[in-house]
Amino acid sequence: MNHLTTDYLVIGAGASGMAFADTLLAETDAHITIIDRHAKPGGHWNDAYSFVTLHQPSSFYGVNSTELSSRSKDTHGVNKGLYSLASGTEVSSYYERVMNQTLLPSGRVSYHPMCDYRGDGRFVSILSGAETQVTVRKKTVDSTYFGPTVPSTHTPKFKVAADAWMVSPNALAQLWRAPRASDSKAGRERPKNFTIIGAGKTAMDVGVWLLNAGAAPETISWVMPRDSWLVNRLQTQPGLDFFDEAIGGQADQMEAMAKATSIADLFERLEACEAMLRIHTDQTPTMFHYATISKAEVESLRRITNVIRKGRVQAIEANALVMDGGRVELPPHTLCIDCTASAVEKRPAPLQPVFEGNKILLQMVRIPMPSFSAALIAYVEAHYGNDAGDEGAASDAKKNQLCGAVPFPDSLVGYVASTLGNMRNQFVWSQDKTLRTWTRNSRLDGYAKVVAAVPPEDAAKQAVLERLKTHAKAAVGNMPKLMAGALRETPPRLKTPNSPPAVSPTL
Repeated sequence: MNHLTTDYLVIGAGASGMAFADTLLAETDAHITIIDRHAKPGGHWNDAYSFVTLHQPSSFYGVNSTELSSRSKDTHGVNKGLYSLASGTEVSSYYERVMNQTLLPSGRVSYHPMCDYRGDGRFVSILSGAETQVTVRKKTVDSTYFGPTVPSTHTPKFKVAADAWMVSPNALAQLWRAPRASDSKAGRERPKNFTIIGAGKTAMDVGVWLLNAGAAPETISWVMPRDSWLVNRLQTQPGLDFFDEAIGGQADQMEAMAKATSIADLFERLEACEAMLRIHTDQTPTMFHYATISKAEVESLRRITNVIRKGRVQAIEANALVMDGGRVELPPHTLCIDCTASAVEKRPAPLQPVFEGNKILLQMVRIPMPSFSAALIAYVEAHYGNDAGDEGAASDAKKNQLCGAVPFPDSLVGYVASTLGNMRNQFVWSQDKTLRTWTRNSRLDGYAKVVAAVPPEDAAKQAVLERLKTHAKAAVGNMPKLMAGALRETPPRLKTPNSPPAVSPTL
């Protein structure tokens, strides 16, 4: 057995693990050992489908020391006019560059790819089987606790018959190849029809890709067990040029939170001010996962009109879907595309303390920003709770006060809980000058610098900031009432567009 000694053992070289290691390296003189199953850094990006991109602007993602974004705006496509979204290939290349040009050259980072962590500081090479025991002088950092699942590596929860034709989104870009012998033997050439299974952002990506790649809308069907509210990407843009949309949008959201009388009323208000979008306006969304989308994507997806709403798929047969609500026949030569992997399948319940003894459990301290969250946790680890007398539980308590884990939402009321958690953390950080300064200077915080850059003489922007501040205070008081009310009610139904809106769209 091999033996290593390190200060911090980081399990996982994905977005969170890399962001943590990058900031810890910059803020301390510690030695860091990183273990990961993949052959390259980047975590689940190594397994992503070829046409995947970030949902939000690239400037919010990656590690603090190295820019991912080109700071350019897209000039065509469904993201036209908005800041560019890094592709999966760009993200994978970026993390490889960070590892090879920043972390490893420091001489204080040891990286072990293709290794399984077995616990208690022990890992095993997937290729050779060699075991290594790591003596950790300070802490073990688990970045896998909140890890997402992706289509290519998850196991569907439904049965798939041997003669059924189903692939993950990863296979779509390879349809130009000659059919496999097994497909030809089964009477399949290239597909003539497509059935998307799943209602999350992956399914939306697949729908847009199929349409852009030339599939006719009438050849696509979409299994949608439930609809989702979607974040309007326009309101997530960085920079002063989008101040009204981003900061003004936050003020609108806080006003909606402050004035809403129920969860249903809240989302009506959020839709009215265009903070939230939905694909099908005749349906009441019951799901929210922070999926972020542009209006152009929504319009594109509305071209898919054959939406199957019969609950979840129980089984896929050669020419049919067996669903909660009955059997659905599929046209000949239909390719089913499994998009049911969920970013929240591994959602921890309940959340755990981030700091606990000799362990750090990376979680979100600002939803939905894993990179910023991990970087801030590393900064707190480096600079807080280390004073004389701050040992053990006292040190952990001080750090956990600054790094309260925020739950990832699934239901609509979960959005309110997550927002309240974000605001609680933001308030705590604002009261600490050192942390406030670091946050403002962090590349991964897209809004603090924008707010700080507003000139005092800019009356219009200062008015927006004052409105945000005023409504945020009222929102904090109203959010617990909204959550309590949701527990007492059956899921309410929103008004359709034919009903009078709860608020003016010019909120």
